[in-house]
Amino acid sequence: MNQKTKGVLCVLSSAACFTMMNTFVRLSGDIPSIEKSFFRNLVAMIFAFIILLRSRGPFRWQPGNLKFLLLRSVAGTIGILGNFYAVDHLVLSDATMLNKMSPFFGVLCSAVFLKEKCKPAQGFAILTAFIGSLFIIKPTFANADLFASAVGFAGGIGAGIAYTTVRHLGLRGEHGPLIVFFFSAFSCLSVVPYLLLHFQPMTAAQLVLLLLAGLFAAGGQFSITAAYCFAPAREISVYDYSQILFAAVTGYFLFQQIPDGYSVLGYIIICSMALFMFFYNKRQEESMS
Repeated sequence: MNQKTKGVLCVLSSAACFTMMNTFVRLSGDIPSIEKSFFRNLVAMIFAFIILLRSRGPFRWQPGNLKFLLLRSVAGTIGILGNFYAVDHLVLSDATMLNKMSPFFGVLCSAVFLKEKCKPAQGFAILTAFIGSLFIIKPTFANADLFASAVGFAGGIGAGIAYTTVRHLGLRGEHGPLIVFFFSAFSCLSVVPYLLLHFQPMTAAQLVLLLLAGLFAAGGQFSITAAYCFAPAREISVYDYSQILFAAVTGYFLFQQIPDGYSVLGYIIICSMALFMFFYNKRQEESMS
């Protein structure tokens, strides 16, 4: 098995894990999304803490990186809360696709924060993907799920900012497990005031489901990290959109969800733009090598 094949399998594993995370979040029932995010991040924090201990990694950040760690944590928390709220209130594949807008927002954020030039072809893909997202959101007052769709879209924006900041922190020499630990701890602590005032008791079964969501989230993070160690992003990143297929199948068989025609059209547009960006970036990197 060559390195690219290993990378593709790891990406597919990551997509499956994140689909299972969303599935367990949905199955956990009528618990506030903020409460669900706490347990999801608690598991990730414990995993990151153990990795830091085993690798004897530093528990302090590099000089000048605190503000970027805070930005990553705030944006990542918004991303998770938005995604979980959408998962609870929308068709699972719709919520997943809105979250998958994050790579397009990542390009925009890189242009703003990292001063990386957004090329016309990338601008075209971002604009077209945004139009595709409108078919999923369906921004009319007749859409009863408009608020949940907007929250899911905001979650995609937050995830895009978070991923861009992670890349910037990596370029500044920050240790990966510390980034995960800082973000997870921040996310847990940021929702503690809400939990103290509005904690909703849960059954043992619901707690187990949320812990399973956290475990699959950790599995997804480890899988995607391994994937990009095996092969460059230009060769395997597009396979991450397999999560849409996993979400559609899971939503149909577990929740009897069928996306409407407008949503399917939005999926096609966004995935087409993801393919376009994949081949465009690959061609650009090959021409520079």
